[in-house]
Amino acid sequence: MTKSLAIAGIHTGIGKTIASAVIAEALSADYWKPVQAGIQERDTDLVRKLISNGAHRVHAESVLLSQPMSPHAAATADGIEIDFTKFVWPVTNNMLLVETAGGLLSPMSENKTMADFISYFQLPVILVAANYLGSINHTLLTLEVLKARGIKLIGIIMSGTSSLSSESFIEQYSESSIIAGIPHFEVIDADAIKNCAALIKSNLLKFI
Repeated sequence: MTKSLAIAGIHTGIGKTIASAVIAEALSADYWKPVQAGIQERDTDLVRKLISNGAHRVHAESVLLSQPMSPHAAATADGIEIDFTKFVWPVTNNMLLVETAGGLLSPMSENKTMADFISYFQLPVILVAANYLGSINHTLLTLEVLKARGIKLIGIIMSGTSSLSSESFIEQYSESSIIAGIPHFEVIDADAIKNCAALIKSNLLKFI
């Protein structure tokens, strides 16, 4: 299997998809979201539009669910059983970024979480976090789960507004590295992704 990295988050809506697009652009990596819940706004479609040569570097989902719900509930609604051990992985010579859904312990199926999926395939993780009231707790809890399961952490990406005090505490307490920050974009388009990718590329390469 090509070198693959999981892009995981501390909770839903944290900015994993935009972070995935920026990292994919910076590293000339491919992108794959194995399970997508909701067909109206597909993360795969968004990343395909945002990165260079997206038509060839963005891979179709293994499971596409009709309802924008937690994957286990959406699968039940669609009468589908999700078994990630049977997923057919994309074929590529590039690094592959694998975006999970929701937070690290969000369900992927009736009895498995995103962390179970990551552990099963032994994927190192880039963790996407953000600064908001309670985010230190959410970030540290997620890091504890990674550590307890023996999952390799490459580093943390901060999405949105920076907070030096929060980020410093997270780094010092967890002995983890914040490897890049991705700001809030007023306009999200290919140019914004390309410019941000250029800014963080050299720092990403220090860790990957």
